[in-house]
Amino acid sequence: MSRIGKRPIPFDNKVEVSLKGDVLRVKGPKGALERTVHPKISVRIESNTIIVERKDDEKESKSLHGLFRALLSNMVVGVTTGFTKVLEVKGTGYKFELKGNKIGFALGFSHPVELEIPKGVTAEVKVNEITLTSADRQLLGDFAAKIKALRPVEPYKGKGVSYRGQVIRRKAGKAAGK
Repeated sequence: MSRIGKRPIPFDNKVEVSLKGDVLRVKGPKGALERTVHPKISVRIESNTIIVERKDDEKESKSLHGLFRALLSNMVVGVTTGFTKVLEVKGTGYKFELKGNKIGFALGFSHPVELEIPKGVTAEVKVNEITLTSADRQLLGDFAAKIKALRPVEPYKGKGVSYRGQVIRRKAGKAAGK
């Protein structure tokens, strides 16, 4: 049995959880989220806890058991406290700027790059860092990865966009070998 899947998901009185058919809705102070539950997984709501069970012992059901427990737990945490990702930029002339519902990037290209902020994500820009917050962990991670992919950190000078606290393995370069 899945160690993660069999743990119940507790939630506060501030959070409203409802199950209609195969759609689970979670509503809290930070927002509302919904997810369609896979047919091989069953969900029960009992006195401020969500219990996730699988319907059979097939390999696919076993893998989905822990996955859906983690996804539903992230929904509960997201609507109560929310999630945050901080991205940093290093490099001469590299910067972020907020333009309404878009983020402008100066990343050493011949043109400025702009990305629209998805609904449900809020952005706060400081000098060389951007703080993204959202109730939906998956949406937040996808958007942060899209920003990071614009200019990944290169290993020689360490220039580019990275997550705060990310360890960048640096290379010595051609001159160090002589």
